[in-house]
Amino acid sequence: MHHLNDLKIWNKAMDIAEKTYLLSANFPTEEKFGLTSQIRSAAGSVPSNIAEGAGRNTKGKFKNFLCIANASFYELYTHLILLHRLEEEKVKPVSSEVFEVQKMNYALM
Repeated sequence: MHHLNDLKIWNKAMDIAEKTYLLSANFPTEEKFGLTSQIRSAAGSVPSNIAEGAGRNTKGKFKNFLCIANASFYELYTHLILLHRLEEEKVKPVSSEVFEVQKMNYALM
């Protein structure tokens, strides 16, 4: 079992989730149940799955949840690519962090 505050990957994933929520706060109102909801869900899923895996008693179960977190990274990154096409300058910094933490996730798996 891991302590969340000691996991660099969890802390960075939380930072990305926070930045994604702040980024999506400025989305148009008509996107509230579309892209806003989707991107926030994907962003929150990453640290949540890392946390759930960290709370499991075996390395195999932890790795399984890291795999699920990785799938959420891909979903989040897809949404960020779409946003990038729409508003490049606002999205670029968050996209870079997603890549960095995704590499950490692969290394940890």
